[in-house]
Amino acid sequence: YFDLIFLFYGYFAAEVAGYVDVAKRIIDLALFGAAQNRSYRRLADFTDTIGNRVSGSKNLEKAINYMYDAMRQDGLDVHLEPVKIPHWVRGEESAEMIEPRPKHLAMLGLGSSVGTPPEGITAEVLVVQSFEELKRRAGEAAGKIVVFNQPFVSYSETVAYRAFGASEAAKVGALATLIRSITPFSINSPHTGWQDYQNGVKQIPTACITVEDAELMARMAQRGQRIVVRLTMGAKTLPDADSFNTVAEIKGWQHPEQVVLLSGHLDSWDVGQGAMDDGGGAMISWEALSLIKDLRLRPRRTLRVVLWTAEEQGGVGAQQYYNLHKVNVSNFDLVMESDLGTFTPLALQFTGSDAARMVMEEVVKLLAPINVTRLESHGEGTDISPWMETGVPGASLHVADDRYFWFHHTEGDTMTVQDPREMDLCSALWAVVAYVVADLQEMLPR
Repeated sequence: YFDLIFLFYGYFAAEVAGYVDVAKRIIDLALFGAAQNRSYRRLADFTDTIGNRVSGSKNLEKAINYMYDAMRQDGLDVHLEPVKIPHWVRGEESAEMIEPRPKHLAMLGLGSSVGTPPEGITAEVLVVQSFEELKRRAGEAAGKIVVFNQPFVSYSETVAYRAFGASEAAKVGALATLIRSITPFSINSPHTGWQDYQNGVKQIPTACITVEDAELMARMAQRGQRIVVRLTMGAKTLPDADSFNTVAEIKGWQHPEQVVLLSGHLDSWDVGQGAMDDGGGAMISWEALSLIKDLRLRPRRTLRVVLWTAEEQGGVGAQQYYNLHKVNVSNFDLVMESDLGTFTPLALQFTGSDAARMVMEEVVKLLAPINVTRLESHGEGTDISPWMETGVPGASLHVADDRYFWFHHTEGDTMTVQDPREMDLCSALWAVVAYVVADLQEMLPR
């Protein structure tokens, strides 16, 4: 068995090593050649022209049409695949503290939230730090607005308060919830995002407030002061909207039916420009194909970019894409997603078999010119997870994302957080990995 593994490893290592020159050509074009700063310029033009692009909006339609035209003009084979997506509208909204002193509270309603009555909800506040504290103080919650002042641990852990806070508070009779924004850093900036009502539980209005205001009310509550807030939200959910996943390809010359898929999502929240989340991921996926096309490279397998729609609502467009294409799951070689920023790349994250990992360890060695030769575990992404759950290898970018959740889902997600060289590095990594895997003699072992 070990002899077979050794032979297998030696065969793939030698084959991958043969791509050193082509990898360097891709990297040189992205960082120093005609493509330098291109992904950044494309992103700036796209986000400055379209703005934010929430699911179901006219702006998302414009964004899809923009990318369809731009990628066709780039000489790629482009088509649109229809999907149905949620259509939630924020409406007018505000929050004011009335007691113990008047104060405007910066807030953003959470996706799928119901609205308040037209006159709003005016009620006393109950401040809690955790779901456990809410359960202990359940007898105090009826008829109140629950403020969650949970500390930020990590996004994956703390986001549970945004997702489930409204239903947990409704179970104990609360009228509405205000959730401390899911971020480690704030300049009085509220962060929006999707929330999930539980079946059979009353739906109450829910919004995020700033870290500063959540902590302010927590201090007031500790002093025993009575806090009263008026919350007004015009939020409503409309019937599902028609939309599209946007698909661009370079067809493989030997196995066109086999696919290496690169992706990012085109939708965003309705604040900021959606430059970081996830305009950057969409642009480096397009840029990877542009780099390969510009060098007149054509791999054995098809390189396919999918710009997903309605990722922010739970990967809605991607799930419909998977349902449509899963009949061909055996032809998907590698699925790649960039949705945690396009800052300085540190590593490639990968999920797959031990044998596939051996191959990918060799592939990332080709990135030595940009000093990103580390392969980490756990490729991730909402949109590629259905494929990975069926055994398709998956990859994602690990970037220097220390500041990602400072700007995530806020008015601060604009081009100002992006850097052209960092995007060039991400594009080069994306293109090298995608091209080499698509051009190897064999698909990655499952």
